[in-house]
Amino acid sequence: MGRKIQAVKGTRDLLPPDTAVWAAVERAARETFGAYGYSEIRTPILEDTELFVRSVGEGTDIVGKEMYTFTDRKGRSLSLRPESTASVARAFVQHGMHSAALPLKVYYIGPHFRYERPQKGRYRQFFQIGAELLGDAGPQSDGEVILMLVRFLSVLGFEGLVVQLNTVGDEESREAYRKGLVEYLEPHREALSPDSQRRLGSNPLRILDSKDPADHGVLQGAPRLEDFLNASSAGHFDAVCEMLDRHDVAYSIEPRLVRGLDYYTRTVFEIIAAGLGAQDAIVGGGRYDGLIEELGGQPLPGIGFAIGEDRLIEVLPERFRIEALKASLVAVAAVPPVSAAEAVALAEELRSENLPVLAELTDRSVRSALKRADRAGVKWVVLLGEQERATGTVTVRDLEQGSQETMPRGDLATYLRRSP
Repeated sequence: MGRKIQAVKGTRDLLPPDTAVWAAVERAARETFGAYGYSEIRTPILEDTELFVRSVGEGTDIVGKEMYTFTDRKGRSLSLRPESTASVARAFVQHGMHSAALPLKVYYIGPHFRYERPQKGRYRQFFQIGAELLGDAGPQSDGEVILMLVRFLSVLGFEGLVVQLNTVGDEESREAYRKGLVEYLEPHREALSPDSQRRLGSNPLRILDSKDPADHGVLQGAPRLEDFLNASSAGHFDAVCEMLDRHDVAYSIEPRLVRGLDYYTRTVFEIIAAGLGAQDAIVGGGRYDGLIEELGGQPLPGIGFAIGEDRLIEVLPERFRIEALKASLVAVAAVPPVSAAEAVALAEELRSENLPVLAELTDRSVRSALKRADRAGVKWVVLLGEQERATGTVTVRDLEQGSQETMPRGDLATYLRRSP
């Protein structure tokens, strides 16, 4: 017997019935985003490594520590995508999509890769649901993206949603703040954590969201970014807040929220939900007005977000999960001596009525068929015996209520569709 081969560390198999939950979440995303005018985009898993160095930032942990990078047979440096905003921006530039009607609204769903220590809810192959709006610099775009996210999370059943909001300003404001922050932190360099000492020269704004206790005391007296905002950046942020107020979206302003990628400008945000403990952030995103130009395109603003789907499904409200697992609500079984072929024929009739059906494919006892249906989470079992076949009827057993009734075969689809 050969050695058993297992999934690579940090990856996992997604198996039924859990995949029904994943499919239901992705269906909700497609329907919600579609209602806001978004279309799906699919980009390659493999990209030129330079794409992420130039967009995400050479000084970030993602590029410096976490990317799966290798040299192919022609000596080219390639990487498995660690995020998709850069890929969407690259596709936009490559295909000349600036000539399309703007703003362009796209969403994506798919696998991404980062080499980090596997732990609960975090994998080396992980899945993201994300969206990007390209071609509009106004605060209404920021607000609508956040409204769409709140609606999507509400569809999934999350409650107590709060948007954590900040602005990192435009390039002028951010550069002024960067200088002020470095001037403040430099005399305290030795008191900072090793990671923050390294970031002081490459990406000092990332020190603001450090989780290391050694940095918290130093940051108490740090200058506030809001004091360095120019009038344009301050006005933009105020307009975003006003839009959220108008639509009764709960939010809090978090001065130290900066997000981890170099391309962010102006609005950045995370959304948290009640009852999720310390790791209560479900989604994060922000504006990136200089990214398209950085990748060789015309100057064009953008805003987007990404949701870690693995984490999202781990904390999914139970009610949505239960409903997703009820995808196959009907089973059809023949009662011997009626053959299983008759059950398959009835199942096909119901499927033509757009009802999901689990058909018994072998001749087995009613007891065995009912047990199998119960294990599969089926609510109704339709039984077809000699008497039913002779009279043109069917018997429907409700496994949840423990009741059953007989009805004309022609009424079955309507009955199943109307029943709660």
